[in-house]
Amino acid sequence: MTVDTKLPYEKEYISNYSADRNEPEWMKSLRLRALELVDTLPMPKPEKTNITKWNFDKFKHQSEGKKLDSLNDLPEDIQVFLDKENKNSNLVIQRNQSLAYQSLDNSLQEKGVILTDLSTALEKHSELVQRYYMKDAVAIDENRLTALHTALMNGGLFVYVPKNVVVEEPLQAIFWQEDPEVATFNHVIVVAEENSSLTYVENYISHNEQEEAVANIVTEVIAMDNASISFGAVDNFAKGTTVYVNRRGVAYRDASIDWALGQMNDGNTASENITHLIGDNSHSEAKTVTVGRGDQSQNFTAKIVHFGKQSEGYILQHGVMKDNASSIFNGIGKIEHGAAKSNAEQESRVLMLSKGARGDANPILLIDEDDVTAGHAASVGRVDPIQLYYLMSRGISQKEAERLIIHGFLAPVVNEIPITAVREQLTQVIEGKVY
Repeated sequence: MTVDTKLPYEKEYISNYSADRNEPEWMKSLRLRALELVDTLPMPKPEKTNITKWNFDKFKHQSEGKKLDSLNDLPEDIQVFLDKENKNSNLVIQRNQSLAYQSLDNSLQEKGVILTDLSTALEKHSELVQRYYMKDAVAIDENRLTALHTALMNGGLFVYVPKNVVVEEPLQAIFWQEDPEVATFNHVIVVAEENSSLTYVENYISHNEQEEAVANIVTEVIAMDNASISFGAVDNFAKGTTVYVNRRGVAYRDASIDWALGQMNDGNTASENITHLIGDNSHSEAKTVTVGRGDQSQNFTAKIVHFGKQSEGYILQHGVMKDNASSIFNGIGKIEHGAAKSNAEQESRVLMLSKGARGDANPILLIDEDDVTAGHAASVGRVDPIQLYYLMSRGISQKEAERLIIHGFLAPVVNEIPITAVREQLTQVIEGKVY
């Protein structure tokens, strides 16, 4: 099925937009090719969620953001995400589509580490970006929204760690959608070359409760042989932003990619987190936590595909639903033929706090190899009255008892966020959304 909606952005606009940003010719050509595909491709079809009526076409594409003279100029609700323990030495802030702040420790620069906005990376590291951009993880012709993302990409980040470099302190990005109507077509690339390692955390923030906007995000994470990437994120888009986010990973021999995702958006959200374990002995853990409220609809797909022998994949998804919110959790473990002695495990659990809330957990195992281990667990239910009774019998109020149960329910993911300030802020966001 194709979508008939006519976009206000055509070939001339895309060409001019690319030229104004001094992009290399290959990027301009890729944008124009993607634009031609937009109206020929179907919308993505998340399991049990119809997103065809969601707003993906009403938005403003460009909006400049002012540079920050000091981090003290940030609003308080954004300052809480700053990693003050490490003096914010490895940080990029994108304000609308503009680079507002950038800092990278000199010792990392000397080792060849790159942490910069995507526009700067295209200018200074064009061939390196081209090597990974929409190549191994995401294809431009997967669906209408991936093509639209490629044509209209207006921001993002490039992270690159060379061979044999271990980055001890976290690298962080804050993407601030300050303009309430601007779209976030962010593209993030994180690459760890052989025998390297890093921790990366990103935060998405907006405040558009009434105005409509779109976030169409693609993230590509590449871990080469014996590399290790720990990826943390807190998405906190306001009610007016419709979110489609694709986070993809590719892990080669003896490599690992671990995800800890706090998906706290207030608007309709479709999220895909897919990791391909290409190499032998590769490993991935995908952990997601969410809280749904109001009338929002959400669909989360976590998928790990095993190609390499003795590869290990673990999926953990926990969600809390309240009011009339509904969420679908799809957990997919796929072991391809030849991936002998691999292990695919998953757990999806949903806790509903109100009569109108809905949750659905769909565990799926697709096994094409005999000599493997696989398992799944899923549950959907309400707060356990026995747990409540136990806590209340010790003098704790019902409201406080429910609060303790909810935080304990979400803790397995929250505790994996690698930056203390971000972890604490995620806990505060959960607190605010539940009560």
